[in-house]
Amino acid sequence: MTDERLATGVASVDRLLGGGLEADCVTEIYGEGGSGKTLFCLEVATRVAREGRWVFYIDTEGVSVDRLRAMAGDDLERILKRFLLSTPKSLEEQGRAVATACALAREGKRPVGLVVVDSATFYYRLSLSGSDEDDARQALSLELADLVVTALAAHVPVLITNQVWRNVRDGTLEPLGGSFVNHAAKTILRLDRLPGPRRRAVLIKHRALPEGTAEFRITVRGLEGPVPSERSTVPPSP
Repeated sequence: MTDERLATGVASVDRLLGGGLEADCVTEIYGEGGSGKTLFCLEVATRVAREGRWVFYIDTEGVSVDRLRAMAGDDLERILKRFLLSTPKSLEEQGRAVATACALAREGKRPVGLVVVDSATFYYRLSLSGSDEDDARQALSLELADLVVTALAAHVPVLITNQVWRNVRDGTLEPLGGSFVNHAAKTILRLDRLPGPRRRAVLIKHRALPEGTAEFRITVRGLEGPVPSERSTVPPSP
């Protein structure tokens, strides 16, 4: 275990995480649509690329170029030179993209600062209740294992996003994939939507820190901490 942290750039979330993302493990983010999962990934990715390190970004749902441009500002060209984007169209292509990113990160020929898979479970979800569900689960398990090994071997933070499903018994939103996905992640954050641009990060799991919450806002420039008057007193949702 290492004490290295990668600051996300969102001060409230960094405080919640003890300084940022750990450099030798997988961090999972889940939440309903519009909760800010992709924007969180882009916030961290642009920060890493701006510092001159490489980002491997595997995108299964479609990154907004306009949003990336707004977050990067005048540094867009410099950031794109360190931004290796892959857009797989199937779970099989996703597996090859993950394998390539992990191999390059472990190779060590370039300064890799972050590996992102957004969303890791998009194509897996399409296989659910089908004849190939078991094969899809095995494929995703192998991808996650490769990401875990890479984070440990190369000391590179790995950030994955996960979709959710609603538990009909109690109405709660649960991350897709169950225990085999959650077991791979040493840190798990749930993002909740609050009124307007406000969002809440809930620390569900961490190997060294207690559970807690942090608020932030979605702005045209990216993610920012809450202004004092906007801090919510609403308790975390279940």
